[in-house]
Amino acid sequence: VQLQASGGGLVQAGGSLRLSCAASGRTFSVYAMNWFRQAPGKEREFVAAISVSGSSTYYADSVKGRFTISRVNAKNTVYLQMNNLKPEDTAVYYCAAAKAPSVAPMYMDYWGQGTQVTVSS
Repeated sequence: VQLQASGGGLVQAGGSLRLSCAASGRTFSVYAMNWFRQAPGKEREFVAAISVSGSSTYYADSVKGRFTISRVNAKNTVYLQMNNLKPEDTAVYYCAAAKAPSVAPMYMDYWGQGTQVTVSS
């Protein structure tokens, strides 16, 4: 599976962005999809995940209530809607595919290239 993340940018605190991750190659709909982020000098951390069918979603406590993960299997795409952004959300955001939703980067099978999100105060 090849993953291409897009939608990052510069936004003021309180603003919104929607990230997209388009998949090609192997069947997208057999993979759970996950978003991670990595800020400078920090480890990559879990943000959100969605099951194969889209019926189950999972969020890091730091983004719960502000971010929404969704997927459209017919379009081979997963989204991350980010609202009420905070400066601490600034990071490179990565999408990843795995056999099941997971908070651990080590269990991801495929990674996208990352998209930069910068939130100014």
